[in-house]
Amino acid sequence: MAGQPKKSTKKFEKKHLKDALERRKEVSKIKQKHQVQAKKKARNAKVNASAPGNDAESATAQPSSKEQNKLDEMSVDQFFQGGFELPELKKAKPAAKSDLPMPSTGKRKRDAKDAGTEDSNNSSEADGQVFSSDDEVSSGEKNGLENHQDDLDALAAKDPEFYKYLQENDAELLDFADRDLAEVDQLSADEKSRKKKNNRTMTAEGPDESIRGEELDDSTGQIEVAMPMVTKWKTAMTDQHSLRAMRQVVLAFRTAAYVNADDGKIHKYSISSPDVYHQLLMLALEHIPSVLQHHIPVKESATGKARVAMDTKKFRTLTPLLQSHSTAVIHLLENLSDASTTKKTLHSLMMLLPYLLSFKKVLKSLVKCIVDIWSDASTADPTRITAFLVIRRLIVISDASIRTAILKTTYQGLVKGSRITNPHTLPAINLMKNSAAELWGIDRVIGYTTGFVYIRQLAVHLRTTITQPTKDSYKQIYNWQYTHSLDFWSRVISTHCNPTSDPSLKVSSDSSLHPLLYPLVQITLGALRLIPTPTYYPLRFQLTRSLLRLSRATTTYIPLAPSLLEVLQSTEMTEPPKPSTLKSLDFTTALRVPKPYLRTRTYQDGVGEQIVELMAEFFSIWAKHIAFPELMLPPVVHLKRWLKTVSSSAKPKLSNGAKRAPDKAKGNKNSRLNSSVSLLIQKLESNAHWIEECRRHVDFGPSNREDVDGFLRDVPLEDTPLGAFVEGLRKKIEEKEKMLESVRESERRDRAKDREEEEELELDTAEEGEKE
Repeated sequence: MAGQPKKSTKKFEKKHLKDALERRKEVSKIKQKHQVQAKKKARNAKVNASAPGNDAESATAQPSSKEQNKLDEMSVDQFFQGGFELPELKKAKPAAKSDLPMPSTGKRKRDAKDAGTEDSNNSSEADGQVFSSDDEVSSGEKNGLENHQDDLDALAAKDPEFYKYLQENDAELLDFADRDLAEVDQLSADEKSRKKKNNRTMTAEGPDESIRGEELDDSTGQIEVAMPMVTKWKTAMTDQHSLRAMRQVVLAFRTAAYVNADDGKIHKYSISSPDVYHQLLMLALEHIPSVLQHHIPVKESATGKARVAMDTKKFRTLTPLLQSHSTAVIHLLENLSDASTTKKTLHSLMMLLPYLLSFKKVLKSLVKCIVDIWSDASTADPTRITAFLVIRRLIVISDASIRTAILKTTYQGLVKGSRITNPHTLPAINLMKNSAAELWGIDRVIGYTTGFVYIRQLAVHLRTTITQPTKDSYKQIYNWQYTHSLDFWSRVISTHCNPTSDPSLKVSSDSSLHPLLYPLVQITLGALRLIPTPTYYPLRFQLTRSLLRLSRATTTYIPLAPSLLEVLQSTEMTEPPKPSTLKSLDFTTALRVPKPYLRTRTYQDGVGEQIVELMAEFFSIWAKHIAFPELMLPPVVHLKRWLKTVSSSAKPKLSNGAKRAPDKAKGNKNSRLNSSVSLLIQKLESNAHWIEECRRHVDFGPSNREDVDGFLRDVPLEDTPLGAFVEGLRKKIEEKEKMLESVRESERRDRAKDREEEEELELDTAEEGEKE
């Protein structure tokens, strides 16, 4: 055992050895390159020292040749390390400035030690972390950058004249916040519009051709963005796909995104005109994705996967630019209130998604921001749909770990957004549930995993409430969030386990999500009967509709008749109600009935309508089944027995063997309810007789499952006696919903009108107060 390698060694050899060897090769190449450059620099120094006339030129330009050699032999990083005396340049000739070693505007090159540190930090991240911060800067590099800023401050204090020279001729070097964006200038040098200007010096051309003519505010040191600048940037990005112009737009857009932020940061640009602000936003949102697509095209596969060449030098150079822009877009989305601008921003963000897949930290903030917009009750439906399309697009093009995180964030947003349910928010909640249910079908394996976790969580809550009951433990179950969660998972399974809507499924059990059906039904039935009191009949009806959806989509028999017959047997439905003038209760937006409604005629009529509708919908699922007569027999017997009890008047009974008790009529005295139940019984019996007539002519037995399942398959449901009755009920309910919606709309208009009148009155009162 002593001679065998450790388990950690084997794991390192399997996962990290190849990468470590490649990194060592890269480090050795960098060292060799530095050695060659050092030898070349020493050879050039010797040649310059032996050249005739060099001493005279050095004597006129600088105080001593020793100091000149010191500057010649220094690299850019050594120049800004500090700790040396700068030569006096006050009396130098202007031509001598070009002899100075100008600092490079590119990225600071990391040495082999820094590269190894960052790679080791990235390789040690936990594999189970969904949104890992693999794009964060290492602590050692942060300290080096801070020291670099300190050296720049020291340079400004020691030699302000030279520092001013750098500001005028190489401002990007001193713009420490934008240091990573400077390599875009190097890429811009390859553009066709820049080929004829490559031979110009930095002094003649300036650090940035695109900002010539800009006015610098002496008080703030910022550049005021004007309309000609925006027009110039737009022309360059549209005609030439200029990366240089795109870089300036990104910096200006960041200023626009943080225009109201009190973060203390000083941006390069400033914006004071609303028109310029609007045009700049439109320019950035519309043209930045097109410029990126031109330089780094996105390739899509047949399955919808998007691929970007992330190992190219151009993408690595544009990485800081993408991170900066995406962060600014996220901040803008968090603070936008205009629906059209939010929709425009989301549409622009959708085209940037393939470029952001490698930035896990940015994706985490991005997904949370978009889900918040999608699940916000105040979001307009067009904006909500656009946000959903962004989420769906990201799931399609991402890998498994990102998909899992997006699905979890989406579900959490759905639960959070469904806490308040009323007639005004219910349409938005239904839209969220229907759209989110589609996401779980993109990758059904991951959908099953996440669905199992959250359905199990619902089961744990229900078990805790039953096994450890307290005074308020039932509130964990009887609330809108729990009810909407059960309804949402019923929509997920109904959508992706339905052979009718999904041609790839021969039967519902072929779907990867079908194993979630049984636990979900058991949890829903348990929650449905947790508190069997008339107060929570509306919640029972809500959950019954969810189970009806599951039964209809998956052709799975779920015994729902007993829970509905239970409601009919309660005293709320068998005893005479109290007269009431209360308006009808809306069962679609109620979980518990208010106390004034209990034992009233209004509530009894409403419950009776719900029972008849749900019983008819339940039996309509099996209206064409060959065993329908046997299925409907026990419930019909119960319904007839209940109808006989509530409709009859019993004879008075003897008391103490001699005297008769006073006459007291039995029953609920509700002819409307009793007649609707009687009509339901007639339709069920008529459908049973029709099935019996149809199955008299069959020539197969019960053991032939294929023929049994195909019995009356081609007959439309509306042609059955029960199906026609259910169709009439649905039309009646739709007309009632339209009438209620028109009433709600008029109420909303009245409230808006009253609000406007109140605002006008307050404004008039304020004006009168100012005049006084």
